[in-house]
Amino acid sequence: MRAHKFLGNAETTLTWRNGKDVTRRLDGDNSDNGIPFPRAQYLSQQFVEELCSVTTGISDKLVGEIERVIFKSHSQDDHDKAPDFAELRAQQITRFQQARKREADSITLISDRIAAEMEKENLVADLESQIKQKEKVIAGYTSDRNKLAVKDNRKQVKRYTLLSEAAQGIRGKIQLHENHIRTLSALQDEVQSMRATGAAEMLRDTQARHPNSGLKDEQWDAFSLVYKGDVDGILTKNIELAERTIRELNGDPLSPNDAAALISDNASISKSLAPIAAEMKQLEAALGANEIAREQFKKLTDRIAKENSALQTVKSRLDDAKKAKARRKELQAERSTIYERVFAEIINEQCALANLYQPLTARLAESSGALNKLEFSVSRCANVEKWGALAEKELLDLRKAGPFHRSGSFIDVATKELKYAWENGGAAEIRGGMDDFIEKYSKDILSHALCDRTQHAEFREWAKRFAHWLFSTDHVTVRYKISYDGTDIQNLSPGTRGIVLLLLYLALDDSDDRPLIIDQPEENLDPKSVFNELVDLFVAAKAKRQVIIVTHNANLVVNTDADQVIVAEAEPRTSQGLPSIRYTAGGLENADIRKAVCDILEGGEAAFHERARRLHVRLE
Repeated sequence: MRAHKFLGNAETTLTWRNGKDVTRRLDGDNSDNGIPFPRAQYLSQQFVEELCSVTTGISDKLVGEIERVIFKSHSQDDHDKAPDFAELRAQQITRFQQARKREADSITLISDRIAAEMEKENLVADLESQIKQKEKVIAGYTSDRNKLAVKDNRKQVKRYTLLSEAAQGIRGKIQLHENHIRTLSALQDEVQSMRATGAAEMLRDTQARHPNSGLKDEQWDAFSLVYKGDVDGILTKNIELAERTIRELNGDPLSPNDAAALISDNASISKSLAPIAAEMKQLEAALGANEIAREQFKKLTDRIAKENSALQTVKSRLDDAKKAKARRKELQAERSTIYERVFAEIINEQCALANLYQPLTARLAESSGALNKLEFSVSRCANVEKWGALAEKELLDLRKAGPFHRSGSFIDVATKELKYAWENGGAAEIRGGMDDFIEKYSKDILSHALCDRTQHAEFREWAKRFAHWLFSTDHVTVRYKISYDGTDIQNLSPGTRGIVLLLLYLALDDSDDRPLIIDQPEENLDPKSVFNELVDLFVAAKAKRQVIIVTHNANLVVNTDADQVIVAEAEPRTSQGLPSIRYTAGGLENADIRKAVCDILEGGEAAFHERARRLHVRLE
């Protein structure tokens, strides 16, 4: 198969012992079964070296071969029509990976809200200071305005003050309802957009995530998101109510005669703005002794009104900021719960993968010899170094005095406090570990923040980035671990990795009965390891498939009781520069073959006796 393009029309003829000749083209086109697929499994030296190289860790090709054997270890009924291991694995774990992503996205959104609440908490002292300043300013303006009034009209000033406060309250209500209308109108736009494009796109996205659902188009229609109630009626009704309330608060304009009749020390203050504004205008004209005084009175009144409006806004912000702490704690508790759910999905993925490998692991547990030394296990791996290095590089100021001033100090703490739980704990245990970590080290972390908490905007952005990093789980992966004789395959020598590879092909790959051709399987192995680890494997394998070995190791020829030994001898080079090769074949019961094995693999009879003499071994 590998040399196909070089073969041309070359043919080979085989003469059977009964005298019958069979001729076939080397490319297999005229064979009994002309399907072009590899009819033998060939493990070249280059292939083995690439799979077992220590310079690249566990190679993708070796992983691919392991996964192929795992896939074949399952019955056809367990394949769920998956063509390969990657598809079978995706069928088993995609659900959990999607759930993990959804929960992780929720954590990001909640972390942003927590950062906003923390910023509000930091504003409490500043807002309280602003309120005191504004109250002082308002008191000063009120005092100055009172000085403009003469002794005889102090009652009118008091009335004017009450009217001004009432007008300001009504204007605040009008502004509130106007904000309601703007918000409800924006909500109407959002509803229309969701119906027009959002719901359809969400349905398409859901269909893309679940391609194997088997649902028909009319069944998918049931998954289209619709609003539960009459949102159009609710929005329209509330907008109309807000508009009607604004009209009532404004009131109807008054004629000059009606306005003049309003002035009364004991009259009740209207609940509409128009009568109040008209009465205030009449009072302004009556209060001032001259035009300049009236103008100053009006300006001071306007300033008082503006400051009162601003004061109410600040008080509203302060009230919201004082409640931020409770909201933050609720959000943090919710985030911890979601963080636990993220790891629940990771553990679900781990269990699903363990089930995939179960047929193979069960067989290994029942085996003996070299096969019993091979172990497959599924585990979580937390790359704390990579996770912590990102914080030290982009989120923490290591120049500041504190426990994390030294490079790597934060990584050391995180490794000690979190790594074991991430890799071995249950979801609740991991949540508790993170909660304890935050409680224990939050002050130390804040002391190394890149900006000061008084820099509100900068600190808010830093807090967001830090929370996104702290509760991220990208550094936690689920992988299967392969070990041999208690040592991770990534830490094995190339020779021992070769043993693992041969275990796959000779002992575990039951589904493949093609001839197996191996070029020097003893490469990088000492003779003792060859005898202890490989001989029995080859003896067992040849009972179910043909095994052809190119070797220089006597153990693999003699102790495997080879059925046929083919000795290759190179003749002197020809005029074309290429030597011809002569082959001699036979069993070990053939004296010539035994002599060739002794000469080539043992160095000849003289060398064999010389080693015996040096070792003081008597040969019978």
